[in-house]
Amino acid sequence: MSQVPEHVFQQRSEQASHAMDAVEELFRVVRSARSAQLDRINRVQPRHRWSAVNLVDYTAVRSQDVRQLQADLSDLGLSSLGRMEAGVEDHLKAVLLSLAAIAGRPEPNLDMLDVGIDPGEDHGSGQEVLERNSVQLLGHSPEDRETRIMVTLPSEAANDAALVRDMVAAGMNVARVNCAHDGPEEWGRMIDHVRAAASDLDKDLRVSMDLGGPKVRTGPIEPGPRVEKIKPERDATGQVTERARLWLGSSPHDDVIPSVPVSPETWLSERTVGERIRLRDARDSGRSLRVMAVEDGGVLVEFAKTVYFATGLVLKAGNGDEVTLGELPETEQALRLNIGDTLRLVRSLEPVPAVTQSPFTIGCTLPEAFHDVAPGDRVWLDDGKIGGVVRTSTPDSMDIEVLHTGPNGSNLKAEKGINFPDTDLQIRSLTPQDRKDLEFVARHADIVNMSFVRSRTDVTDLLDELTRLKATEVDVTLKIETVGGFEQLPQMLLEVMRWKDAGVMIARGDLAVETGFERLAEVQQEILWLCEAAHVPVIWATQVLESLAKKGIPSRAEVTDAAEGQRAECVMLNKGPFIIETIEALASILGRMSGHVIKKTDLLRKLHAWREFVSA
Repeated sequence: MSQVPEHVFQQRSEQASHAMDAVEELFRVVRSARSAQLDRINRVQPRHRWSAVNLVDYTAVRSQDVRQLQADLSDLGLSSLGRMEAGVEDHLKAVLLSLAAIAGRPEPNLDMLDVGIDPGEDHGSGQEVLERNSVQLLGHSPEDRETRIMVTLPSEAANDAALVRDMVAAGMNVARVNCAHDGPEEWGRMIDHVRAAASDLDKDLRVSMDLGGPKVRTGPIEPGPRVEKIKPERDATGQVTERARLWLGSSPHDDVIPSVPVSPETWLSERTVGERIRLRDARDSGRSLRVMAVEDGGVLVEFAKTVYFATGLVLKAGNGDEVTLGELPETEQALRLNIGDTLRLVRSLEPVPAVTQSPFTIGCTLPEAFHDVAPGDRVWLDDGKIGGVVRTSTPDSMDIEVLHTGPNGSNLKAEKGINFPDTDLQIRSLTPQDRKDLEFVARHADIVNMSFVRSRTDVTDLLDELTRLKATEVDVTLKIETVGGFEQLPQMLLEVMRWKDAGVMIARGDLAVETGFERLAEVQQEILWLCEAAHVPVIWATQVLESLAKKGIPSRAEVTDAAEGQRAECVMLNKGPFIIETIEALASILGRMSGHVIKKTDLLRKLHAWREFVSA
């Protein structure tokens, strides 16, 4: 048997000694971070104490660039710290002892991390603690998969117990009620249906309720004329493949055929099948409608040419009798923005005219934005479809130069979201409406999801409100949807650990707009790492299998994205007409992914997002 040359042993010993110095430096960084956060660590619930310590340890290590150390450890055949999230101290100690043995140095002092932290309760491994916390927050995972499924309940769930039961049977584990829609009466019926289905099907189900949070949206636009365009279906050559249909009066059936009111209504009962009705539409084009059916309160007509119906148009029957169209709904208007245009956001929420040339004006529902924004700050609108930069601002308005739209411009409508990723908005996450809604949540929900949370103070505010309502059994989930919320996540996790059970939701829609789509994958990965270090369960949310839920057909990218959600403890689906099929598909995808072993070695470059937390 060949022997290893002495110079190789010497080289390995020197390499191990250098690596040992680097690890001991990490110990000093960790000790300093623990000392800085000592008071707050000792304030968390005893059973979260070790998790709080591990969170601080992880952020301390990630405040350093240890990629060279990782390479050296791999060369020596040791752990490269790539999977240390759930138990940082144990990983560092094991590596340090191994390095000392290879380097031939005395056994290091492993008590140097003791800074006087109350030990709290006994714990198992990091993975065991995370699983315990996940069960406490989200319920037991199904036998065929480790990841739970949360589903947003549609408004129909308030009146359709069968729909809710089907959702539970398909694999829903957590029902989400959004307080931004419907009201207490509807919420109560939804929750009753969830509880009944859980009991009937013997399922461990939880109910979570989203607080609306501060709404940052565009103001109203003056409506357009009361005109409704109805057109037939045509093929690629322009030939009519299906005639257009319309009910004059009211539709006797609950179907998709539109209807328009008429006056006098007695005119309807005098019509006959096959009769021709003539009119000149809103464009003054002559049109003919053929009567297909006459039923109580309505006449069904069809036509082969596009018709613009408008309030007050006169329809003339074959015998000369006339009828007038009643009031049609107002047409929703939009501002058509292009790159280079100026968009003026104003404090006033008076409806604005739908002008067709720059500058455009529209209201902003958040008055505080006008005080906090500064020239140079970025602004995104309508889920990132339109973007620009603030050029000037006053207490009542801000002018934005539009720098991003679709290739041919983009429409901006009322009630569309506005994001200020560079602006520190001085607003509280809990709105007066949230505080009112919490009174219902405290009595009926298992989990409250806090929207727009951005600071430790926001978390404290919610916990104080729940304590006031004597709702200490209601668990808390922090929705991370802003840059500020992402950067303050370590502080917020330490604060929420004062509570019984807590989780984090990655609200990837707003977060992508705030951070930039190119950074979303990186940011959501960092959130997953940090929450694993804190042993906090994560909900992977926004646009999961969105096309399948809404259109019945998923995209390949969506399926891959859904599979990636297996890294979280729960995946959230939004409502849609194909939600049952979507729940079943997601359950299948997650079940298949649970059977795979995920291999990864993360390169631990220096992270800047949480550097202030380490130095606090």
